[in-house]
Amino acid sequence: MSAPEAYEVFAVRYATKQDRKRSENFILADPHDGIMPIDYFVWVIRNPSRTIVVDTGFDHGEGEKRGRQVIRLPREGLAMLGIEAATVKDVVITHMHYDHAGTLEDFSAARFHLQEREMWYATGRHMSRPQPFAHAYVPDHVCALVRRVFDGRVVFHDGSSEIAPGVSLHLIGGHTMGMQCVRVRTARGWVVLASDAAHFYENMEKRSPFPIVHSVADMVDGFRTMSALAESAHHVVPGHDPLVMTRYPAPEKALAGIIVRLDVDPAH
Repeated sequence: MSAPEAYEVFAVRYATKQDRKRSENFILADPHDGIMPIDYFVWVIRNPSRTIVVDTGFDHGEGEKRGRQVIRLPREGLAMLGIEAATVKDVVITHMHYDHAGTLEDFSAARFHLQEREMWYATGRHMSRPQPFAHAYVPDHVCALVRRVFDGRVVFHDGSSEIAPGVSLHLIGGHTMGMQCVRVRTARGWVVLASDAAHFYENMEKRSPFPIVHSVADMVDGFRTMSALAESAHHVVPGHDPLVMTRYPAPEKALAGIIVRLDVDPAH
């Protein structure tokens, strides 16, 4: 039996909020509250056989509404890797929050991989409550994805699914009802893209959940699940931590601070 295909994996930074406070990132009280910036990423999984994009970010208009600085549109970050968003065939939507399911129109040839219960959640009774559930969703994003269902361009998953040799999706829950992570075979072993199943390294290391949450129990259990899926603790990549940009190397000097490679060992 042949080994699973190996991939390059990249984190592409497209936005940031530099004045975010630590108290906004943890449920548990923090006696050392201060500034703790948050970065926004989309991810690329590729090898000679295929290119898969994970999440689609948000645009300038949404950034202005929410006080986030869009440094470049996700499609512009992908172009720095030689990827034209309009030609990508497979896009994973880890969940449907505003910062992960915007700019869908830039991926005009893609089919979108989504946990079915995320669609239930984003179109169900919880969305009648702005806090704590609906405020992180954009109705136009949700409707755009629903339209793609009718176009036959959404692939629904229920639990764990392999979407390509060496690439699998795993239902985590916690942050949202249908939150999923992505497991990828790389030259350094199995890497897990946590997306918002863990925003920061510290969420996992201190078992201190992020405060936007559908189920705290599922979120904490998800930390354990991702650790089991990954080759080691150093193979789980959180979804919003600026430390990702310092722990991993850029693919070339000109892309420092913009794109890093996750299929190579971190510096620490």
